[in-house]
Amino acid sequence: MNKTLLPSDKPALEAGAPIAHGDGLGCHAGAGEMRRAAAAAGKSETLERYAADYPAGPHDQPQSMCPAFGSLRVGLRMRRTATVLSGSACCVYGLTFTSHFYGARRTVGYVPFNSESLVTGKLFEDIRDAVFGLADPQLYDAIVIINLCVPTASGVPLQILPKEINGVRIIGIDVPGFGVPTHAEAKDVLAAAMLRYARAEAEQGAVQAPRAGRSERPTITLLGELFPADPVQIGMMLEPLGLAAGPAVPTREWRELYAAYDCAAVAAFHPFYRASIREFEAASRKIVGSAPVGSEGTESWLNAIGEACGVPRAKIDAANNRLLPVIRAALAARPVKGRITLSGYEGSELLVGRLLVESGADVRYVGTACPLTPWSEQDRQWLEAKGVKVQFRASLEHDLAALAEYEPDLAIGTTPVVQKAKQGGTPALYFTNLISARPLMGPAGAGSLAEVVNASLAAKPRFDAMREFFEDVGEGFAAGVWEKKPTDRPEFRALYKRRIEASAKARQGEDIK
Repeated sequence: MNKTLLPSDKPALEAGAPIAHGDGLGCHAGAGEMRRAAAAAGKSETLERYAADYPAGPHDQPQSMCPAFGSLRVGLRMRRTATVLSGSACCVYGLTFTSHFYGARRTVGYVPFNSESLVTGKLFEDIRDAVFGLADPQLYDAIVIINLCVPTASGVPLQILPKEINGVRIIGIDVPGFGVPTHAEAKDVLAAAMLRYARAEAEQGAVQAPRAGRSERPTITLLGELFPADPVQIGMMLEPLGLAAGPAVPTREWRELYAAYDCAAVAAFHPFYRASIREFEAASRKIVGSAPVGSEGTESWLNAIGEACGVPRAKIDAANNRLLPVIRAALAARPVKGRITLSGYEGSELLVGRLLVESGADVRYVGTACPLTPWSEQDRQWLEAKGVKVQFRASLEHDLAALAEYEPDLAIGTTPVVQKAKQGGTPALYFTNLISARPLMGPAGAGSLAEVVNASLAAKPRFDAMREFFEDVGEGFAAGVWEKKPTDRPEFRALYKRRIEASAKARQGEDIK
């Protein structure tokens, strides 16, 4: 459900700092204009930090859902956490719809605004009053307020909200679509903000212990959203090393943030969480990249974790000798045979590519909407050594070009890639729902993809039959049902092409100005 938060009857408090506001630019202004407005309104430091943490790459940004969904998802999955959006009504509607579609059962707060309240600063006052009205320590540990594009561009200063109210932590972040490239990286924006707050609390004195108590063994914090079975598998693989699996970040409740710092090392399964990694490094925690996927991936990961934690070599070897034969047997029992292209925007694409290669698949291309970082370099090198083309910050055009070039037996990708592949008679699987929602790591991950992948590969004759059956049905200009034979009108296409090109040049000229 959604809840509109209106100003309470509580008197407005002095903000203690000047408020910079833009002119109420709408989303239609374009990314360049929105960035300039945000910088002029005092958001330069935030945008510069995002540009360094999440570089956009050769193109503006990948085509995916609104980035703010990532931060919203993190907040909605945490116990005793309220999440409030500040943005255009259409954006808030789309984000809440998507959140509830993906199973969120929490209320999403919304502070409405209009041009007058945005420009005069009344929106900030309304947000502050709404936060004071929400801050009930019996209900919440934290309240998260997320600025979307228009409030960010207008300089709504969430950073000057009180840091806590009645013992409830207040965390305000900007997650504009023109500053954060993907929703996967927006998860890092909120996770890092919470880690920063929790680290400051821990430095000041005693904090809450984990709900289940502290582990007797040194723990490994798991960085990145994981399939629920994966932490269990990771814990089993760490046991022979004398280690245990710690919390997964983003966490499910506030007290787990303290436990995340109380670790021997951090496993960066999602290596693009650069802001979170910065917080862990500030606490002198070691970071280990890649993941225990397949036989080779598990061996190298266990070696790296053991070395980072000072585990004796004999223990590391014993763990490898115990686990690797089981994983190799599972991979051999459920091989994957076929040429595959793979793409997605979740951040685990390189890990899935490694697992498919070790399963026997002929993987030609792995595209990810996320950027290359030092902690994904090992996976990139491994895949490229196997002859796989790896594309970071992949656009839809990159993915479709790979589909055309490699002519795979199976395409795994985003919705438009799947659609394009199936239209051409190639079996395809949607990465987010059918691939990333499966265990990937350790013995459970070995062979976990084989069933769904092999079933899709076996569907090729069915696609051939459907293409033959519908061969005479029109497509392109002739698509649909016609009483008369359709006539191609290329002059119309040329006219609209010229209009689109002229519009693009005009926008480019505005950005240059």
